[in-house]
Amino acid sequence: MVSEAPPFWWTKADWRAWGLSPFSFIYGRIAGRRMLKARRAIVPVPVICIGNFTVGGAGKTPTAIAIARAAKNKGLRPGFLSRGYGGTLDVTTVVDGEHHRAEAVGDEALLLCREALTVISRGRVDGARRLVEEGVDLIIMDDGFQSARLELDFALVVIDTVRGIGNGHLVPGGPVRAPIAEQMRQLSAILKVGEGTAADALVRQAARAGKQIHVASLAPRPNPEIAGKNLFAFAGIADPEKFYRSLQQAGGLVTAKRAFPDHHYFTDDEVAELLADAAKDGLTLVTTAKDAVRLAGHHGPKRELASVAQVLEVDMTFDDPNAPGKIIETAMANFRNRRLKEAISPKA
Repeated sequence: MVSEAPPFWWTKADWRAWGLSPFSFIYGRIAGRRMLKARRAIVPVPVICIGNFTVGGAGKTPTAIAIARAAKNKGLRPGFLSRGYGGTLDVTTVVDGEHHRAEAVGDEALLLCREALTVISRGRVDGARRLVEEGVDLIIMDDGFQSARLELDFALVVIDTVRGIGNGHLVPGGPVRAPIAEQMRQLSAILKVGEGTAADALVRQAARAGKQIHVASLAPRPNPEIAGKNLFAFAGIADPEKFYRSLQQAGGLVTAKRAFPDHHYFTDDEVAELLADAAKDGLTLVTTAKDAVRLAGHHGPKRELASVAQVLEVDMTFDDPNAPGKIIETAMANFRNRRLKEAISPKA
């Protein structure tokens, strides 16, 4: 089971965050040095990375999908590179949505492969090279901004405006993955998602540093089985409250809810309890797309839950509809400039 981020990460820093600050300091020094000094592998196609400042969900996967759709509209053949988080396969693999289950390749990879060729790999470099072999002409990395394994042509960092960067402390005292100053130096643009204020300070900092700022929101797709219905919402994602807000935005009435750890694989007992509780109160079960793919391909109670639960599908909608295309164009221009510099630089 994938571990759950402690709730105190997302509230004002308290004694736990401050007590762990020596460990956060050490973690930050290591993570920052890795981002600054690591040798990055080069692949012969542009690479766009969709990352975030923190551990946990901020909307990376729907953002990656939006970029891939824009790429296809430009006549490109994008491919997704994912670590396969939450899956058990430890070899570089082209994901097959008809064959693989979430337990093997991770839930995010199953969502991505619906849109474009998707490769999972514990080694980002091996995965990128496999995508090139498969004929893609643009790589979209879902996460991996801090790993410093590949040369990036555009790094888009997504930040949720309600949770922001939580208590602002680095792991393990908080959710921040590397020193903000180093992350800010290496990112190309920030994507501000939602209408909260928790990201305002970072957005101002990025703007002062001359970084691009994009604005978007997660828009639920219309679903008549959700709108106006009394719902039992269940989810195993990093920020279930965002899911509940999206259900309300879609016109649903969230009467009951149950949250599980991020990337959670449901047991038969948990599934049976969900089915029984919803039936007892006459509620419509509803979940996220990520949870739905973790239920898919099973038998028994999980198959029953997958068949009766409604799925809230969401899309990342940019305030500027041309923004994804502009991001791709900038990445391709950066790639061409990088290749030119490599061609004229003296060989070491």
